[in-house]
Amino acid sequence: MVEDTGDDRFLPITRQDMKRRHWEEADFVYISGDAYVDHSSYGTAIISRLLERYGYRIAVIPQPDWKDEASIQVFGRPKLGFLVSAGNMDSMVNHYTVSKKRRSEDAYSPGGRIGLRPDRACIVYSNLIRRVYKDIPIILGGIEASLRRLAHYDYWEDRLRRSILLDSGADLVSYGMGERSVLAIAEALQAGIPIKELTYIAGTVYKCHDISHVQDPVILPSYDEMTDCSRRYADSFAIQYIHTDPFTARPLVESYGGHGYVVQNPPSKPLSMQEMDDVYALPFTGEAHPVYAAEGGVPSLSEVRFSLTSCRGCYGGCSFCALTFHEGRIVQCRSHASIIEEAKRMTQSADFKGYIHDVGGPTADFRGPSCDKQLKKGVCPNRQCLFPEPCPNLKVDHKDYLSLLRKLRSLPGVKKVFVRSGIRFDYCMADPDPRFLNELAAYHVSGQLRVAPEHVSDRVLTLMGKPPHRVYLAFTKAFEKATKRAGKEQYAVPYFMSSHPGCGIREAIELAEYIRDLGYMPEQVQDFYPTPSTLSTCMYFTGIHPLTGEKVYTAKAPGEKAIQRALMQYRRPEMRELVLEGLRRAHRMDLVGYGPKCLLRPEKTEKKTSRSGAGKDRGSQTKSRRNKDQHTAIHKTGKSRNKRG
Repeated sequence: MVEDTGDDRFLPITRQDMKRRHWEEADFVYISGDAYVDHSSYGTAIISRLLERYGYRIAVIPQPDWKDEASIQVFGRPKLGFLVSAGNMDSMVNHYTVSKKRRSEDAYSPGGRIGLRPDRACIVYSNLIRRVYKDIPIILGGIEASLRRLAHYDYWEDRLRRSILLDSGADLVSYGMGERSVLAIAEALQAGIPIKELTYIAGTVYKCHDISHVQDPVILPSYDEMTDCSRRYADSFAIQYIHTDPFTARPLVESYGGHGYVVQNPPSKPLSMQEMDDVYALPFTGEAHPVYAAEGGVPSLSEVRFSLTSCRGCYGGCSFCALTFHEGRIVQCRSHASIIEEAKRMTQSADFKGYIHDVGGPTADFRGPSCDKQLKKGVCPNRQCLFPEPCPNLKVDHKDYLSLLRKLRSLPGVKKVFVRSGIRFDYCMADPDPRFLNELAAYHVSGQLRVAPEHVSDRVLTLMGKPPHRVYLAFTKAFEKATKRAGKEQYAVPYFMSSHPGCGIREAIELAEYIRDLGYMPEQVQDFYPTPSTLSTCMYFTGIHPLTGEKVYTAKAPGEKAIQRALMQYRRPEMRELVLEGLRRAHRMDLVGYGPKCLLRPEKTEKKTSRSGAGKDRGSQTKSRRNKDQHTAIHKTGKSRNKRG
C-alpha cells in the first residue's frame, strides 16, 4: 500500500488523498506501469491533468501489485471507468534487451528498481480489473497499447499476436497522442452512452461482432490468414502504413473468426498550436511524487526535468521507428511564448544550474508540417518527405527554430541551451542557409554532436529509410567547418546499428572498414530491436519489404548477430574470434594481416610479439598513436549529447 504524503499538488494516489478532496468516488482511475511523475514528458501526467482541467475527478494508481486484486481497488469502483497504460515504454522493451536478457534497471520506477510492473502490463492490468469489476469500461492508452492495437509481430514470442483488445478484455484503445480521443470518450461516458456504442471516435480501436455500421471500411487480411502466411501480414502492414494520416485514412477492419472483428478508426486530427500550448500550460508540478523520495526519486525524470518539448510528430520516415504509427507524420508545435514561459519557470527551480538540456521532440529541428498542403489534405500516402531525396515541396527552413533558440539562450539565468533530441542531418543539408549549422556549433553543442547515420551501406540505408551515406559525409564536413569557424574543437559521434534487415556480414564488414578509417571505436553497439509496428520489424518477421514486395535478407541466428556486433568493435580482444569467423564467412581474410587496412593481426605473430616485450620500440608505438590521432581528426567536428538525428 502506498504511504500517504498529504501533498495535494499531485492527483490522489491514496484513499486519504481522495478523502481530503471530499470526493466520494473518482470519475476515472488511471493505472500506470510507471511511477507517478507529474511532468509533461509522461503520458500519465498529460492525460490525467487534461481530464482534471475539464472537470473530471482523476485518481492514479501507479505500479499496482498485479498479483493482488486489492491493489486496483484503492479508490473503489470509478464512476466512468479505468484508464490503463503500461507507461512511457512498452513493458517488454522496458524489461528485456534485444538478446532477450532481463534488464537490471527500470528508469521509470523508484530508485530504478526492476520488477514493479508485469510483462505485457496492459493485458495483465486490464484482466485484473475485469476480474474485480465485470462490466466497468476499460480504455487502454500509451505506446504499448497504441502499437499493439491490431495484429502485430511479437519478437519475444517470435509469433504474430492478436490485437491487444482481445487479450486484455478492454473495451477501447486510445491510440497515438490521446488528448482528443480521451476527452471524447469521457464526454460520451459522462453523457451516459454505453462504452459498446463508442464506435465513432477518431483515434480509437474497438471490437464488435457486426461491421455493417462501419462506413467505407478497408478489410485487412484476417488474423487466421496472417498466421497461416506471413506474406499476408506484410500485405496488411502496407495497408495500415498508408492509413496513418487523419485526413485520408479509412476505417480498418481485422477479422478474428468466432471472436468477431477489431475496427480501427482513422487517427485523431493534429493539435493546433493553441491546443498544444494549452496542454503544456496544465498545472504540472514537474516532479516525481514525494512518496518516492526515500528511494532517490525516479531516474528517468533527470533526463527530461530541464528539457523543453517544442514539437511532436515526425516526417523523417525511419523504417525502424514507430512514430509513423504513434505520433504521426504531421509535425505539431508549441508557440515561442509557451516554451519561453516554461523555461522561465524552470529557471526558478532551486536545482536549475543554468543549463537547458534540450529543446526539441522526435526531431529537434522540425518546427512545422513539411509542406503547406498537409493540414488540409494530409501527408502523401505513397511517398516520403525526406527519403530517398527531399521532396520538392518540402519546406526547409530553420529560421523559426533558430529564433526560438536565440530567445531561450538570452533568458536571465540561462547559461547554455543544448540540443540533445537529435537533428536530421539530411534536413540540415537541404537548407542552403548555413546559419543554423553555424549557431548549432557555436552555442548548442556540449562537446560531442551525436548524429545517427545508422550505417554506411547504401543498400541497408535504403531499407532503413535513411539518406545515402554521401549525405552524412557532406554533413560532417560542413559541421567541421562550422566548428572551426566557432573556434572550437568538437566531435561528431555517429550512432550505428547492426543486424538491421538487409544487413549481412558483408555489409557489416563494410561498416567495420568505415569505423577503421574513422579511427572511432563505438563504446556501445546497438543491435536492431524488432519492436511492435515498425516497418523494419515487418521486414524482420516476413522477409519482405511490405511497401515494395521485395525480398529482404535478415540476420536472425544469434551467431551471425553476435558477429555483426563484434565487427563494430573489432579492436576489442574479446571480439577477435567472432570477427575472424565473420571474415572467414565473407571470404575477406585479406583484412587479416599487417597492412594499414587490416582489421586483425595474424594470431601467432601477435602472440610472438607480446612475448618479445611490449616496450621494444617506443618510437613505433608513438607513431601508431600519431596515426590513430590522425584518423580521429577526421571527425573532430561535434560536442553535444544529442540523441538520434
